[in-house]
Amino acid sequence: MSRQAVPISPEAGRAFPSGRAAARRRVAGLLALGLLLLGCMLFGVVAGARPIPIATTWQAIVHFDPANSDHLLVRHLRIPRTLLAVVVGAALGTAGAILQALTRNPLADPGILGINAGAAVAIAAAIALVGVTDVTAYMAFGLLGAALAGAGVYLLGNLSRNGAEVRIVLAGAALTVVLLSLAQIVLVNSDEHVFDQFRHWSVGSLQGRGYGVLYPVLALTVLGLAIALSLAKALDTAALGADLTKALGGNPLRIWGMSALAVIVLSGAATAAAGPIGFVGLTAPHIARLITGPGHRWLLPYAIAIAALLTVAADALGRIVAPPGEVGVGIMVALMGGPFFIALVRRHRISKL
Repeated sequence: MSRQAVPISPEAGRAFPSGRAAARRRVAGLLALGLLLLGCMLFGVVAGARPIPIATTWQAIVHFDPANSDHLLVRHLRIPRTLLAVVVGAALGTAGAILQALTRNPLADPGILGINAGAAVAIAAAIALVGVTDVTAYMAFGLLGAALAGAGVYLLGNLSRNGAEVRIVLAGAALTVVLLSLAQIVLVNSDEHVFDQFRHWSVGSLQGRGYGVLYPVLALTVLGLAIALSLAKALDTAALGADLTKALGGNPLRIWGMSALAVIVLSGAATAAAGPIGFVGLTAPHIARLITGPGHRWLLPYAIAIAALLTVAADALGRIVAPPGEVGVGIMVALMGGPFFIALVRRHRISKL
């Protein structure tokens, strides 16, 4: 029996570059993104309603003086906030890349599993019913709510049957509507201070987040990134659909389960700490895919770097566009990412998943 040749288009050849030269270009691209990210992080530390010179910033790091207000601002506010922006961006970018592969939906982002809505209900209840006011404390409630909502969508999707991608999206959309309605019920029947606290979280903000928030989010994000990177090859087959995944020797149920765990950990931690930040998980994977092609071995590291860069830049710019106040990172990401993503779609053909 003769084998039938499968034609390969020129676009496919460009989408799957191979060889040492391509690997060197990708490594060089990651290094360039890393240097750009470091520059944005430095800008994020020195910029704000109260600008701090680079020399003073360096002195605050190497020769900390607790009597110097600039040193206190750098060490206890600017540095942990900037590092948290990197961690939150990396978590959301990775979660978005995983969801776009699993659902084969180019518009998928971390909110698709009801994670944002689950965190919203939990935080609204914590503020209204328990009286939680500390950012670190209600982050724990938000993480719990996000995890329960993600697990609920995972179970409702009934992954043992065909068509899990569609059911996951529908279950996530339905649960999101229900949970957001519950959050509104809690807020409407609460005092004004409850609404004010919840509003500050719901717009997406890193203001006031210190090391107490950074450390647990960092630990969970490292765990989620480790799971995600270990699934890089499996995600390549999962993006082809359950039938082809089985034909290639993969286990769709295991891939979905591990991927859902990674998404819940990454998105839950980021959302609980900073609020629902849109466009990062949607935009970063598409930009990475235009650079690297659909292979997740390189797509995931690029999505991590691009998402972190976007979040740090948005947070830093939000502190200088409306002095002496600031614009939340969630709003700034939408203002920056929305027009950029539209221009990206108009100029380039977004890769099919």
